[in-house]
Amino acid sequence: LWESHPSPSRAGFLLYIPPNPVLWYFNPIPPFLWEIHSFSSLPPFREPKPSSPLSLLFSRLTENCHFFLVLMEFLLQVKNATNQIVMNCADIDIITASYAPEGDEEVHATGFNYQNEDEKVTLSFPSTLQKGTGTLKIDFVGELNDKMKGFYRSKYSTPSGDTRYAAVTQFEATDARRAFPCWDEPAIKATFDISLVVPKDRVALSNMNVVERRPYPDDESLVEVKFARSPVMSTYLVAFVVGEYDFVEARSQDGVLVRVYTPVGKAEQGKFALEVAAKTLPFYKDYFNVPYPLPKIDLIAIADFAAGAMENWGLVTYRETALLIDPKNSCSSSRQWVALVVGHELAHQWFGNLVTMEWWTHLWLNEGFASWIEYLCVDHCFPEYDIWTQFVSADYTRAQELDALDNSHPIEVSVGHPSEVDEIFDAISYSKGASVIRMLHDYIGDEDFRKGMNLYLTKFQQRNAATEDLWESLEKASGKPIAAVMNTWTKQMGFPLIYVEAEQQEDDKVLKLVQKKFCASGPYTGEDFPMWMVPISICTSEDPTCAKMQILMDKPELTVVLKDTKPEQWVKLNLGTVGFYRTQYSPAMLESLIPAIRDLSLPPVDRLGLQNDLFSLVSPATGEPAARWEHPALCHSPSPALGGARILLRTPKGCSISLDVGIPPQLHTNCCISKSVMGLFLLSSQVYVTVLKHGDSSTLDTMLKLHKQADMQEEKNRIERVLGAISQPELIQKVLTFALSEEVRPQDTVSVIGGVAGGSKQGRKAAWKFVRDNWEELYNRYQGGFLISRLIKLTVDGFANDKMAAEVKAFFESHPAPSAERTVQQCCENILLNAAWLRRDADSIQHFLQQRRAPPAPV
Repeated sequence: LWESHPSPSRAGFLLYIPPNPVLWYFNPIPPFLWEIHSFSSLPPFREPKPSSPLSLLFSRLTENCHFFLVLMEFLLQVKNATNQIVMNCADIDIITASYAPEGDEEVHATGFNYQNEDEKVTLSFPSTLQKGTGTLKIDFVGELNDKMKGFYRSKYSTPSGDTRYAAVTQFEATDARRAFPCWDEPAIKATFDISLVVPKDRVALSNMNVVERRPYPDDESLVEVKFARSPVMSTYLVAFVVGEYDFVEARSQDGVLVRVYTPVGKAEQGKFALEVAAKTLPFYKDYFNVPYPLPKIDLIAIADFAAGAMENWGLVTYRETALLIDPKNSCSSSRQWVALVVGHELAHQWFGNLVTMEWWTHLWLNEGFASWIEYLCVDHCFPEYDIWTQFVSADYTRAQELDALDNSHPIEVSVGHPSEVDEIFDAISYSKGASVIRMLHDYIGDEDFRKGMNLYLTKFQQRNAATEDLWESLEKASGKPIAAVMNTWTKQMGFPLIYVEAEQQEDDKVLKLVQKKFCASGPYTGEDFPMWMVPISICTSEDPTCAKMQILMDKPELTVVLKDTKPEQWVKLNLGTVGFYRTQYSPAMLESLIPAIRDLSLPPVDRLGLQNDLFSLVSPATGEPAARWEHPALCHSPSPALGGARILLRTPKGCSISLDVGIPPQLHTNCCISKSVMGLFLLSSQVYVTVLKHGDSSTLDTMLKLHKQADMQEEKNRIERVLGAISQPELIQKVLTFALSEEVRPQDTVSVIGGVAGGSKQGRKAAWKFVRDNWEELYNRYQGGFLISRLIKLTVDGFANDKMAAEVKAFFESHPAPSAERTVQQCCENILLNAAWLRRDADSIQHFLQQRRAPPAPV
């Protein structure tokens, strides 16, 4: 049973359905009919292990832009006599329901009791339904919404400029119930036979391949498209799309048909993703030693899409920017992003779809694993990307920043109500999950890791599994204490700081290691003493790329001896920045590393990890003096972590600091915003930022015109993210108004507002006021999903004032956002940390940067 938690009320419902809804409803696009048949084992209550498959039927679903009408029929096994059937249901209004026991008369339901907060409906019958098999029929009406979840409409423009709508689905985590009443839980699986009756000029796609396409007998403008039966799968993986698309196709080495669907006229932009997908499928088949189980895989770009992508089995949906690459104009970072997202979603076809988490508590296993192996796959397909260095720069660093907060959470989070699921789609589930899987892979070794993965996937295929099941398989393959090690990383939040000092004893170095919990708020003062089992690799200057020793630190303090290590040799922990911990070296050990940083003999990923650790140690967490900024290991080359200093530079003390890129002054004037300048870089956001920063109203108008004219969504997004660099208050307001206009896709509004908040001090204040003033519209637009969390974080996380922390907290106490509650707490904590940092270090940082400011470029 669901726990009772507040959640947004169900949307409005219809009390009367006229005889001809096609004529009655507003219909800007041609109507189409759908018939969906599925075979299912769905008991009328939550049951982790359903019995053998039975049948389910959807019949004649009519799409009319705003509403859809469904006649649903499926076989049901009643396991215990009852006069009620309880199902998940949201934003749906049932017209009639009946149950016919096999060989007996039909019984009509006499009541439908909606529990809106729990997203359930109870069908009540006048007599007891006896144990056995029967047929349940439900007629209902639902909303084809514009909330980018459930069954929704996605607006797009044709090459001629006409506005059209596609009908698409997004069911993860718990939104299949918005398309049809069901038992919407990952452990309750079904097979699906799907047929769609659609206009003959539309593309119709679903999870499986088409087995028949024929004219629809009742209307010559329609065709019936029948798909093959799906494997057993969870409701959140069901998908169907109807719209206008072009495609490119290829076959993988294994004979799997791969298609990439693009907006009409943009098939060329699908070729890179096609190349990636065709390489990725054989890689995963070989890595897991398990074949891809479907005959085809479709990747499709959706215009309005909240997430980056969704791994629906056999029909993967993407934002356009996560799938489409313009061969002439897309930048290299966009190519890498598409490669990673394609690798991530195709990994789910095995890890998530073939074997599915038993419950949302184990979401991290799905997402953390895919977020790690996407990098492994891209590194295999495109070794020139040096992708693991980027992993440390992005996922690893982001996870440590979030997990150092007092308001972080363990990787494994107990989930009750559906509103809680969206909240754990965060950097802990994805990035920390990926980081600890990477550490585990390194600890086990690739050969045993692959053996363990094969054991896991073959044992649990078409079934559900928990985190412990994977640990058991990996433990069996490796002979190492996997569960004991990993429980310290998944069941408690945070990570350790390893302090290390060295003592020379003749030709050996003796290292003393001490672990303590690392906290952004300062030294850990809790009554308990959390401890991690930490796989530690140690390298020396003898070979910076190879571990001289590997140990498992399973106690608070540990002493190790490095044999044959001379006094002049440096020692470094965490080879490759693989271990999920921070390292604090003794002053002597740190000084010995400086030559390796300067002569670049220390590999980039190790220099990056060292810089990130040092940067964390000059934050308020340790009380280290700001003089640490002067340390060569920190300032020798830029680190992504140094971006945090921007907070201090956008304050009254630091407002005079400018970090312009070296663009000649003549390009700072709007007269130079021309095709020739913008043609420099469709791929350079810094050009846009610098021009906007020194621009006026005509500059902004020119940028908005470029946005309107841009044919690539990648370029539109690039412009949207930097518009907040404009400095005049009235123009900032214009940008914020633009964020909610029809010119910006709903999912991209967040980026525009976030760009304003990150553009300047006045922009941050204006963005926060704008969010407060438009909160109801923004909250309703995203229905409490993860985009609300992202909006909050982008808007307020950069404040550095105690008063602002109190203001943010008070606002969300009076305007609850249940799915973003933890995000609000984290933001308030970050604001207080920023304020403490500002009080301590603003003057010294300003002095440090002023001394190193580059001279103006010659005119």
